Parts: sequence; structure tokens; C-alpha cells
Amino acid sequence: MANLIDKVIGIMGFSDEEPEVDILEENEREKSSQEEVRSNRKNAQVVSIHSQKQMRVVVMEPTSFEEAQNIADQLKSRRPVIVNLENAEKMLAKRIVDFISGTTYALNGNMQKVGNGIFLFVPTNVDISGEMRDELKEKGLFWQK
Repeated sequence: MANLIDKVIGIMGFSDEEPEVDILEENEREKSSQEEVRSNRKNAQVVSIHSQKQMRVVVMEPTSFEEAQNIADQLKSRRPVIVNLENAEKMLAKRIVDFISGTTYALNGNMQKVGNGIFLFVPTNVDISGEMRDELKEKGLFWQK
């Protein structure tokens, strides 16, 4: 028991004597930890950091309001969608744009009018370049605030 108390006092740094360290025991611990690291490396999975996932842009031309849900599903799957409403009725086009705009807002995405009746809806993982937007604004393709 006295030996245990002496060790505790030695570990805490209150003893006058240097604690005895078995050099062979310490070397064996280092070797076993190195072997564990090597065995963990052999079982590790190799992942390529430089691989890029190909982005798919979906182009849709809805003819009924029911197709708006399919567009929303594409956005939920984190795919950008170009919606062509040039040939749709005016009221239908407005309802679809309103629905998809709400979906885009809920997903923290962005929306841009690209042409007359053509809209680009993108999820949060896609950024729309500002240069093209400024160029289109000069041509009068965007709503003026």
C-alpha cells in the first residue's frame, strides 16, 4: 500500500525521487501503437478528393399545373431546372411560376428570368453568375424593381 502511495505522489510531482521508467516497456508500447496505425491504414477506405460529380440541368415545358410538382421534385433533388412557359396559357404560367418560386424559396435556392416566358430555378448548391444577369437586365429581360 505504501508503494502505491509513493507512486501516486511521484506521478503528481511531489516526490524528491525521479520515477523509475522501464525503457524496454516503453519501447514495446510504442511498437504496438505503430503496428495498430499500420493495420488501420491497411483497412482504411481510399477516397478520391478530386472527383467531380457531373451536374444535370433539367429543361421542362409544362402544359398543366400537375407538372409543377415534378419540377419541384427536381429542385428537391438539387438539380437546376429551366422552365419554358412560352407556349403555356398566361394564368397557368403564373400559377406554375408562383408554385415553383415558393419551392425555390423554401429550399434557399434562386430564380432568374432568362427570357420571355423562360425561367431558371436553381437549388442552394448552384450559383447564378452575375455577369449574364447584368447583360440580360440591359436588354430588358428582367423585371425592374
